[in-house]
Amino acid sequence: MLNLDDIIRILSEVDEIELEGVSIEAQELIMELKQGLAYIPVAKHAKKEKVEKKKEKLKYERKIREYTGSIQEVQIGATRKEGGTRDYVIKIGGQTTLYPYEGGYKNRPVVSFDVFDIPQPQFPKVLREIWSEVWHDPVAWAEKALEYGADLITIHLVSTDPHIKDTSPREAAKTVEELLQQIKAPIIIGGSGNPEKDPKVFEKVAEVAEGELCLIASANFDLDYKKVAQVAIKYKHNVLSWTSLDINDQKSLNKLLFEEGLPRNRLVQDPTTAALGYGLEYTYSIIQRIKQNALKGDSELQNPISCGVTNAWGARESWMKTPEWGAREYRGPLWETVNALAVLFAGADIMMMLHPLAVKTVKMVITSIFEKVNPSREVKYEDWIKI
Repeated sequence: MLNLDDIIRILSEVDEIELEGVSIEAQELIMELKQGLAYIPVAKHAKKEKVEKKKEKLKYERKIREYTGSIQEVQIGATRKEGGTRDYVIKIGGQTTLYPYEGGYKNRPVVSFDVFDIPQPQFPKVLREIWSEVWHDPVAWAEKALEYGADLITIHLVSTDPHIKDTSPREAAKTVEELLQQIKAPIIIGGSGNPEKDPKVFEKVAEVAEGELCLIASANFDLDYKKVAQVAIKYKHNVLSWTSLDINDQKSLNKLLFEEGLPRNRLVQDPTTAALGYGLEYTYSIIQRIKQNALKGDSELQNPISCGVTNAWGARESWMKTPEWGAREYRGPLWETVNALAVLFAGADIMMMLHPLAVKTVKMVITSIFEKVNPSREVKYEDWIKI
């Protein structure tokens, strides 16, 4: 049996000890280092090697992926040379990569302001203060929206709903016709959401706007999507393919619209934008899956994406008068901003919005992503909070 001196002598002659075939069974194991072990000869004779650490500058390299698929480029609006009357056109899509830094972004994301054909007194106070002076006139509303930085205009023909004013398709067409005459930006044309009325409205509206390459919003499973596709083809317009947070539905509806003869470069997808706190994470996930599958080669999903960011105002936290939640004049725009930035980073191409400060912030972020920043310029990224 080894005594303590033998153990010390053995330890002084080896660098490491490996025990084999040893098992220790104990309810409590206490290992105690005796003071005498501090004077083991190995400690006295150990070589001290000086290690020089080289200071290397850390370099972050973003991984650049290669994809087999690409996103269709869709044009909204047509100039006179193209058969329309717009002063400029908007092009979206055309990506060959998932992220801008990978180098495959052909067109920047754009912002559309929502405009309605009748006043919206149910708006939260912070929105009423901005739009109430012009909401009796869709043209004046659209003009003010363009002053606030809109790239294009979305006119919602909500008055056509039988449960609101039951405006006729002919009257709705007159509103769109006047809008096209007075403003020269590309437009998106939305209905009331009534499945019986919308196809009739779209038919008249598409006719008066023939050749303008508007985006008709929307074709969906709840209405006669075939008719919507047919009038878009006949009068040369784009179609918004709308589904409700289901990638399989989105794929199926897109396929059906293509089978109706809608050209692949005339379709924009809308997978539904849930509000912050009410399912925004689902929207983010679905947009990313659509983009990823498209770039991997799924031809039924290779189209740009539009998002109704104004759904953010459906969250009570964005407008409810609750002092402990903070001031509503800031809370609402922030809610819309966060919604917009989430879908922007997920891969959205169009963001439909309402509040000028939210739009200003989002466009500033878009600029920072797609424009080269002077490296000598100090950038304070937190400034968007104080905008």
